[in-house]
Amino acid sequence: MNFLFELTYQLSSDDNDQHEIVERLGEEGCTDALVGIGHPGRVALEFIRHADNAFAAMTSALADVRRAIPTAVLIEVRPDLVGLTDIAEFAEVSRQNMRKLAYNNAETFPVPVHAGSTTLWHLDDVLRWMMPRGTYPIEPGTLEVASIAKQLNFAIQARQIEPELFRQVQALLA
Repeated sequence: MNFLFELTYQLSSDDNDQHEIVERLGEEGCTDALVGIGHPGRVALEFIRHADNAFAAMTSALADVRRAIPTAVLIEVRPDLVGLTDIAEFAEVSRQNMRKLAYNNAETFPVPVHAGSTTLWHLDDVLRWMMPRGTYPIEPGTLEVASIAKQLNFAIQARQIEPELFRQVQALLA
């Protein structure tokens, strides 16, 4: 099965030759990725990777990128955080329909992770809520990719927690 996902990395100052980066990525097996190098100091790779499952697809891509650009730091995995427009696209409904669905089901609709000028949800949470409630034509593997992307992003964020704070919070959650 093919899995669609995106990996975004922060590059080190040593990795400033964009053409060399693209070459190295190709040599290490990232020929199934569209490489975005427009943002200085970053590289985004949109993969369509064939594997038995999403975890295998995503971890093999992570390993390939690690070999190609060992100093790059993973900063985000997508799809994960999404707005209503994004959710509507995944479910192939209009934004207005998605807004109405969320509004009319406010008691059970997933709680957003950010509710500011732009409201964001984890795609995994919303898809898990939507799937038993309708016949939305969600692409096969999308839920699996969204679930793993969410977990990888949690791991990325966890790297930034101060060890003492992490220990204290763990004690409170136990």
